[in-house]
Amino acid sequence: MLLSVCSTLFDIVARQFHLSLGGTDELSGYAMAIATSWGVAYTLIDKAHVRIDIIRSKANTGARAVFDCISITALAGTALFIAVKAWPVLEKSIRFNSTANTTMETPLWIPQSLWLMGWGWFAFTSSILAVGALWSLIRRDFDAVETAVGMGENE
Repeated sequence: MLLSVCSTLFDIVARQFHLSLGGTDELSGYAMAIATSWGVAYTLIDKAHVRIDIIRSKANTGARAVFDCISITALAGTALFIAVKAWPVLEKSIRFNSTANTTMETPLWIPQSLWLMGWGWFAFTSSILAVGALWSLIRRDFDAVETAVGMGENE
């Protein structure tokens, strides 16, 4: 991301002298998509996702564990859905040897592979957390649910 910002800043300044690196907007777009797909998994592990838990905050420990399990299961389902739906995008780019419609003509399989791997990692991590949280809920270990997928210190 820092390299993307620096190249964009350089390109902006260079344009004042009628020069340009070319493609900085394309590369920045790829960097944002890749960073986002990998960043959501990091944010999940760091418990930094935004949650609106008005009802949860008023509930007892068992009910909070249920809400947490519903939340992580929904998130894992969404992540799995996106990862599954992202594969055909990459597969078509590989099959048709697609390139970006820009002067750089970037082979699209390169940024799309990194993007898909990020979504895959998010789907994997959220699914592991969901399975662990549900297992803890079944065993009635509400503290383990809280530790794995609860709000933690942010409550």
